[in-house]
Amino acid sequence: MEKTYLQLNENMDYAHEAVQAFVQKHTDTANSPTDNIVRLYYAVRDGFVYNPYQISLDTAHYQASYLVQRTSGHCIDKAIIFGACARAIGVPSRLHFARVRNHIGTEKLEEMLGTNVLVFHGYVSVWLENKWVKATPAFNKALCDKLNVEPMDFDGETDSVFQQYAREGNKFMEYLHDYGHFPALPYDMMVGEWRKYYPKLFRG
Repeated sequence: MEKTYLQLNENMDYAHEAVQAFVQKHTDTANSPTDNIVRLYYAVRDGFVYNPYQISLDTAHYQASYLVQRTSGHCIDKAIIFGACARAIGVPSRLHFARVRNHIGTEKLEEMLGTNVLVFHGYVSVWLENKWVKATPAFNKALCDKLNVEPMDFDGETDSVFQQYAREGNKFMEYLHDYGHFPALPYDMMVGEWRKYYPKLFRG
């Protein structure tokens, strides 16, 4: 099964020189796969500013080779980059999607989406030491500090998913629905869910 999650596809085009260059910059062949995955996680988490306003319907904008040349991206973008980098060093990865409620969402984002529910929130599972481990590189540390939320750390052994509470103890993220995991971005499903939950974005 893990071979499916090592393959090149339209999103995980990790053979591209841009992805290879990013991987080489942030890994060391002398390190273990786990050590390199952890280094890649932090490179993606903090190397790309989280920007939920960059919503695109262009399928070319969901290729790792395109995304890795940007400086920011939303959770799906960053999940694709991290997943592709994992496959580039021989670590199986799969994209995972959920619907979550953001209790500390900005007014600007809620105004744009018409809701505080984040649909198709993306994260990644990587196969390390004979088990799948979840990793969420979406929110960069600077943004977490601004929101007064602990940044999501990752050690390659323990699942790292959105924290439920902010530092003061008030609720931050609430998982509502699990869409499951996929070897590539289920584009039609994603757009269909966006149309359902974000009709405001598609008017006109």
